[in-house]
Amino acid sequence: MAYITKQSRAVLRCLESRETLSAAELAETLRRQGETVGLATVYRQLERLAAEGLVHRVPTETGALYRRCTHQPAGGCCLLRCEGCGRIAHLDCAQMESLSRHIAAAHDFRLDPRQTVLTGRCRQCAGEEGGYGAP
Repeated sequence: MAYITKQSRAVLRCLESRETLSAAELAETLRRQGETVGLATVYRQLERLAAEGLVHRVPTETGALYRRCTHQPAGGCCLLRCEGCGRIAHLDCAQMESLSRHIAAAHDFRLDPRQTVLTGRCRQCAGEEGGYGAP
């Protein structure tokens, strides 16, 4: 792992206390905590931390959200995003590693677990709306 700067540590601490944040929300939270950090710096830190596997980057229709990843190594985790309530949760499952290996071997494609987001309905939203897919 590369050297962790004071700014990187501040970003990671902030992400540990929240589920997901946009870069702008993160910058604002850090400023409220007394950190002198600009939005461009926050973006640079987030992209570097995502490249190092310490942060998930979740693309959305309105921009990216970021979430701290404590699952090391990254091979067996990805994210689940509910279309109903918007909740984003870790999926830490050994089966993801075998799925990733299968996709690489059979389809010549390597998944990036830090940017892999499975979208569907959480149990609560699926129950309220009649759901879809297998239970």
